Amino acid sequence: MSFSLSITYLRCEYLRNPLGIDELFPRLSYELRGERRGARQVARRILVASSPAKIDLGEGDLWDSGRVESAQTSQIVYKGKSLQSRQLCFWRVEVWDETGACLRSEVAHWSMGLLKNTDWQARWIAADPQVIERDSEAIEPTWTDCGTPVTFRKAFSVAKPFSRATLYLSARGVVEARIEGKRVGEDLFAPEWTDYDTRIHYRTYDVTKLLSEGEQAIGVILGDGWWSGYVGWQETRGRYGDLQNAFALQLELEYEDGEKSIVSSDADWCCDTGAILTSDFMMGEVYDARREQRGWDTAGFGDAHWLPAQTIETPPVALCSQRSEPVKVVETFQPLSKTEIEPGVFIYDIGQNISGWARIRLSQPAGTSVCIRFAERLKPDGSLYVENLRRAKATDTYCCQGDAEERWEPRFTFHGFQYVEVSGLADPGAFEIEACVIHSATPPAGQFECSNDDVTRLWKNGLWSQKDNFLSVPTDCPQRDERLGWMGDAQVFLRTATYNMDVAAFFTKWMVDVCDAQTEDGIFPDTAPRLREGENFVGLDDLVGGAAWADAGIIIPHTLWKVYGDTRVLERHWESMVAWLDYLERTNPEYLRVNDLRNNYGDWLCIPSDREFRTHSPMKNLLATAYWADDAAKMAEVAQCLGRQEEARRFQITFEKVRSAFQAEFVKEDGHLTVETQTAYLLALSMNLLPESLRKKAAGHLVENIRNLGWHLSTGFVGIRFLNPVLTEAGYPDVAYKLLLQDSYPSWLYPVKHGATTIWERWNGWTEEGGFFDPLMNSFNHYSLGSVGEWLFSHVAGIQLAAAQPGFAEAVLKPYPSEALAWVKTSYGSLHGTYESAWEYGEEEWIWRFRIPANAKAEVWVPKGSEGSVDLDGLEALSEQENWLLCRAVSGSYEVKVKGRVVCGANAVLN
Repeated sequence: MSFSLSITYLRCEYLRNPLGIDELFPRLSYELRGERRGARQVARRILVASSPAKIDLGEGDLWDSGRVESAQTSQIVYKGKSLQSRQLCFWRVEVWDETGACLRSEVAHWSMGLLKNTDWQARWIAADPQVIERDSEAIEPTWTDCGTPVTFRKAFSVAKPFSRATLYLSARGVVEARIEGKRVGEDLFAPEWTDYDTRIHYRTYDVTKLLSEGEQAIGVILGDGWWSGYVGWQETRGRYGDLQNAFALQLELEYEDGEKSIVSSDADWCCDTGAILTSDFMMGEVYDARREQRGWDTAGFGDAHWLPAQTIETPPVALCSQRSEPVKVVETFQPLSKTEIEPGVFIYDIGQNISGWARIRLSQPAGTSVCIRFAERLKPDGSLYVENLRRAKATDTYCCQGDAEERWEPRFTFHGFQYVEVSGLADPGAFEIEACVIHSATPPAGQFECSNDDVTRLWKNGLWSQKDNFLSVPTDCPQRDERLGWMGDAQVFLRTATYNMDVAAFFTKWMVDVCDAQTEDGIFPDTAPRLREGENFVGLDDLVGGAAWADAGIIIPHTLWKVYGDTRVLERHWESMVAWLDYLERTNPEYLRVNDLRNNYGDWLCIPSDREFRTHSPMKNLLATAYWADDAAKMAEVAQCLGRQEEARRFQITFEKVRSAFQAEFVKEDGHLTVETQTAYLLALSMNLLPESLRKKAAGHLVENIRNLGWHLSTGFVGIRFLNPVLTEAGYPDVAYKLLLQDSYPSWLYPVKHGATTIWERWNGWTEEGGFFDPLMNSFNHYSLGSVGEWLFSHVAGIQLAAAQPGFAEAVLKPYPSEALAWVKTSYGSLHGTYESAWEYGEEEWIWRFRIPANAKAEVWVPKGSEGSVDLDGLEALSEQENWLLCRAVSGSYEVKVKGRVVCGANAVLN
């Protein structure tokens, strides 16, 4: 154990050593690590320089902050010289601790992207249509047919020694770039999904190690992706109005003699078809290895038969650097079992429901066509359950070259699956498969485990659904023909997501998508990026303004501020947030949100479920009004944070008006609500909409509702997030634990008991009595109902935000132990370091071990025991409050022991 401090995890705009950022004043963060109790920073100095050598000399020629007396280690805004396009920035942190010691970090770096349109010399290029027309096997893209992707190449010469090579790449479509036969980068589906009518991302790559002096070649494979492929439940492709894929590429070389040169996409490039015949996110990929043009991405390849690429007009939208982690293959699984369900048809179980694809290795005769299909579940006869995929075919096809060994995986598709069906093998013994897991590579943050394996599995299921659905945007599901960024799903799960993984960059990017999709009237969307509707749009349209969905436009930036201390996200989106509140007030002059509710989803998939869109009901009106009040309360907080006192008063008044209207319309004198559902009580209690005198009664009515349902929950997407936190803080943690451990339908553990490895979309996706639910809406990988993960961290483990101190520089540690669990062990990696909390019941005492990271502190609530004896291990006791001892703690590790029985809550209610 080291008692000295170290500086680690240096980040710029939440990312480690990012390339090509376009923030002119980037924010820097770092962590302090060390086990010494009370270790803290008293001052810091940040050096930013144009070279590592200058850093080593202590010279910050771009910025030298000087010694700053502050404990701040995150959200430190760069205040140095103006940053220019392409600029390399190296930085180091010096810290003085409370002992007077000075320590230094390693050197980190970032680079700037292309900040001005004039920095781009690249022309946008597309395929010559004749490359498809002349190829008898290629497919012309149509509004309903996936076309054949096109490959592009350009040969060039590197004449002399170079020191740096940087590639900038953007596309309408998705691309894979290659230099001299090697893939550029590990990221997938670049550039990632945006509202293409407003902005397109570009990616930046350091390709110095891929190039050498002499003749070189660069190649690009261009696929459909979100731009021209199938998106959502639509029957037609190209939802952005165009089937023509195109890209812009700029390779910049800096030579050792100081000169520079640029190789960019233009009319000198050539193009042809390749081995990929079709590739679509929903439908899958068809690959014929016999069509491979080997060496096409190397300098020596003869491309005389290729056709010239066509230049097109530059898209009239902003080109922006992608500011979040890329999608990558992050891990692989080997199959647990292989079953031949009929001659020549094999089912592989990989043991975990994932997003990704199958990577295969095989040796088969030339022309052997291997069909690979994917599903989340199996039917009783052992075959794939694919009905819930709707229009998504989720099928990959590989036609063999006939080599001694062939390896293949798809490029521009992905599937949601646990089971893989393989057919068409000439020699089943010469075939191997592994499953590749893909998701946006957000770093892990939290870990949870406990004495009950089913509860631990429940948390893992939520984590896996997060991984599988956080793919460029937070989608609802990864398998069927939908995969949209539903805002209601995301906002109810967001706090769970922040405990599970570091999603700061991911949601910062997505908030831009959200505001890009906002209407001129100020209405936030229901999904982001929002699909362009209009001609040929089928199914649910007008995807804006849904209560609890559109409100995510307030909830997400508010949450990012609270969890990560991010005020920039508030400043950037302030006008959009105000416009939303203006719209609500303008359309609902009586301060009940009953007008212009659009699709009006209500408490989606509650029990009994109301699946009707665009209908009104007292419950839907209550829900919508509650969210308006909550928006106003959050906006008052945001305005106060930003120093906007007048707006803070305005939104506080709005909250009071909506709260009064809510009470008049929905609250009875005895604490009952006019709508007797669990979610109605949960919203009223969690959003502070009840008179103080009625809160205890309302909580009792909520518990009565749960008791009358045989200790079962009945909430849908919206209510579920609040269920156990509200019960716990209202004095009923025992009821919360009972719901947690309930394993009969409907419950969290019912799917776990029946083999779930992810969170199901609905409580009754499959039941013993009815089998599979209606396949039109029956995903087995939807994170929303897994928002109980927040409670596992915040109340079971007790790692909570400090209300007055955003960003976890200070925390509240307040577990609610229950003998329903023998032990719990958790950790949470915040921007300020890792908090740990683990408790267990001994024979005669309750033991709580917790850790506060260096330079942080905590308000610690120790539950009292029946014998009154407590060993606080050096905690500073402040006061006694009912069943708690309130203490203060500095950084370090602690072991608290409480004698006797430790119980938090009104356990008598269960008797």
